[in-house]
Amino acid sequence: MSNKVALLGWSLPAIESMQKMDRPFVVVSFPEFADTAKDNDIPFLGWNFKDWNEKSNSLQLKELLDKHSVDFAVPLYEETVEWAGALNSIFRDDPRLLNRAYLFRNKAIMKRKALLAGLRVGLFEEVYTRQGVHDFMDRLNEANLQLPGEEDAWVHLKPFSAAGTVGHKLLRTKNDIEEKVIDKDFPCMVESHLPGKEFSCEAFIHNGEIRFLNITEYVKLGYSNFVPAGPELEAKRPLIRDAMERLVKSFGIEYGMIHPEWFLTEDNTLNFGEVACRIPGGHIYELIEKAHGFDPIQALVLCSDPSATEEEVKNFFPDKEIKENQNYAGSVMVYPKPGRITKLQIPDELKEDSFFEDHTLYAPSEHKVSDQREGFGNHYGTVFFNGDDPDRMRELLRHYQDVDFYA
Repeated sequence: MSNKVALLGWSLPAIESMQKMDRPFVVVSFPEFADTAKDNDIPFLGWNFKDWNEKSNSLQLKELLDKHSVDFAVPLYEETVEWAGALNSIFRDDPRLLNRAYLFRNKAIMKRKALLAGLRVGLFEEVYTRQGVHDFMDRLNEANLQLPGEEDAWVHLKPFSAAGTVGHKLLRTKNDIEEKVIDKDFPCMVESHLPGKEFSCEAFIHNGEIRFLNITEYVKLGYSNFVPAGPELEAKRPLIRDAMERLVKSFGIEYGMIHPEWFLTEDNTLNFGEVACRIPGGHIYELIEKAHGFDPIQALVLCSDPSATEEEVKNFFPDKEIKENQNYAGSVMVYPKPGRITKLQIPDELKEDSFFEDHTLYAPSEHKVSDQREGFGNHYGTVFFNGDDPDRMRELLRHYQDVDFYA
């Protein structure tokens, strides 16, 4: 075996990580990246992931990858998860790998699977019409023993397969259903509002075992988080690891990395949100590298390789998941407020703060920021922090997620 990996999706950080690792690879992405790949001597195979039909499917792609002596595939983005599952099912002669990829791409199916595993999930249904959403809210109100005039139960509407917050709508009232829900939302999943503190885990898995478990603390979903989680959440690590191991076992995950989101209530109950098996958003991989000292993209590829030895995997990760004098890495993604903006303004207090590390904010040309945005919209860059005090980190992230960096 060549141990060569097919990276599904164009990602410069992933390419650089493979080059540093001296790992043989080929990038599989849309044909428009071919010239850039050629100019930079990057092994490349052009492929349109949007087409899946008789003439463009995993069998054809596998034949092309055989010419590159590829042994396994790793999805870098949500849209390539099925392709990786299909390819790996052929590479390893295991049809269940494709079914598992579909599981990761359908929020309703993954919740049913989690429910069968004994994990706690909210009430959820697949719906096909606006009336179906009304009926679901009615049933939640009834289950909550709602009295006339009381607030409706909150309902979350989510596309089956979109990544992150794209297409996610929070419906607090019956009026919200009429005002926010549109025909193209269907079919979709609706679910009850889960109580508790939301956080994510990033578990690197090889041969069915979790080899490293990071816990990411969300300060505000979609805006700010830090790695590793603060002491309060880290104190729940045994509870979290137990739930993660049940998730890994019930989903039949043997190789790779998963990124589930959980809700922890005050009475130490864990509710399962959803799970992905590709690089997480929110700069989490960058934060992991800064806080834990290893390249998580390299970890993802290593753990996705069935031929990697026990010694290779063991030697790659730190001995401890949390160090005694742990540093914390955090980030705030900046979203300009709707309206016309003309300039970037960085507060002096930020530049003078000892926890401030760097930022990727850019000076804009004058334009109007729309208030009609998908998910949270496009962020205009990120502010990064690093320091040894989790309370101070949390305080800074809360503060700067509300600062208006654009005027």
